Amino acid sequence: MPLMHIYLGNQNTIMDADELLRRYAVGERDFRRVNLRNASLIGADLTHANLRGSDLSQSNLTGASLKLVNFREANLTQTTLRGTDLVEANLISSNLTQANLSEANLSNASLRASTLNGANLSRANLSEAILSEAIMREANLNQAKLIDASLSRTNLSYATLISANLEKANLTNAILLETNLKQANLNKALLHGANFTQADLTEVDLSQARLNGVNLTRAILVGAKLRGVSICWTTLRGANLSKANLYRAKLCWSNLTEAILLETVLLDANMDQVNLRGATLTGAILPDGSSYE
Repeated sequence: MPLMHIYLGNQNTIMDADELLRRYAVGERDFRRVNLRNASLIGADLTHANLRGSDLSQSNLTGASLKLVNFREANLTQTTLRGTDLVEANLISSNLTQANLSEANLSNASLRASTLNGANLSRANLSEAILSEAIMREANLNQAKLIDASLSRTNLSYATLISANLEKANLTNAILLETNLKQANLNKALLHGANFTQADLTEVDLSQARLNGVNLTRAILVGAKLRGVSICWTTLRGANLSKANLYRAKLCWSNLTEAILLETVLLDANMDQVNLRGATLTGAILPDGSSYE
């Protein structure tokens, strides 16, 4: 059963940054449901602290050490977490709307069912992080590292992931409506059932990726690397695959109605039962090695 997005609104304890740091210094770690709104905690060390359900909205934690901190259900709206160490942190169901997490280290952290709408995660390290069921509409993940990350059922609509590294990431049933993935690395990624309607996948690397049953309606795949890809039972209606490389790709039963395949490489591709009605194939290299005139 999917986790619900729950945020605790009424905070019990108002605390300023100085008091928090003083109590932490003498060994206290339990700061559940505290109100630290607008606090300045730049460079602070709060490793292992329990801040579950706390309000740190609009606070500044730039460069802070937050490894293994419990932020479950915390309010981190518009919080600055630039360059922070959040390795193995618990951010399940937290609210990170418009938060600044650029260059933060979130490897092995859990952000399951969290809200990151409009958040800045550019150049952040999210390798092996859990982002399943998170809402990340319009988030900035440019050049972010998401190697082996779990993004199943994640909503990344209108987000930007330009040059992001998603190698071996799991995006099963993810929603990526009009998402910008220009030059992203999705090598060996698992994408079954994902919705990429009108997404920009220009020059993306999808080599050896698995994306059966994917919706790529009107997606832009110009110059995409799809060598050896399994892309059966997939909707590519109106997609632009000009100059894409689909050498030895499996396209059986896929729908390429009105798709643009100008100079597309289809050498040795499996085209069994593919629907090419209205498709443009000028200059394409066909499975048998011949060129379509």
